[in-house]
Amino acid sequence: MSAESSWKARLERLGLALPEVVAPLAAYVPAVRTGNLVYTSGQLPMQGGALVGTGKVGAGVTPEEANAMARLCALNALAAVDSVTGLDSVTRVVKVVGFVASAPGFNGQPAVVNGASELLGEVFGDAGAHARSAVGVSELPLDAPVEVELIVEVGQPQ
Repeated sequence: MSAESSWKARLERLGLALPEVVAPLAAYVPAVRTGNLVYTSGQLPMQGGALVGTGKVGAGVTPEEANAMARLCALNALAAVDSVTGLDSVTRVVKVVGFVASAPGFNGQPAVVNGASELLGEVFGDAGAHARSAVGVSELPLDAPVEVELIVEVGQPQ
């Protein structure tokens, strides 16, 4: 990918910048490369070292707020990928897994995780099309409403 058409340049054109990699909350690393795949740890909706919101989706957190948080989680995951191999080495997004802390009766997890999927489509175009799971859970770390992890395929680091 040329400098003019790099993924980082596309992020800039979208008015986005990669944040600092979120420090791990426990005994793990933000991302690991094995062969031509990078796996990220689950990323929370952190900005400036703090969660942007807490609670359950469907009770205190709206699906729209959670969708925006899933988008932020995906941006944090891209920062983790960048820290391991450089974002411009990504050749495609393989899989997204989204966890949604859901109030009883809330079943709109796919629409929440669309926030992450749509960001990846905006950044990577056709290379952002991916397999996905959107899972409702009772609790997430720090009472976060959403958590997202990625698997991406990469070429040589740039």
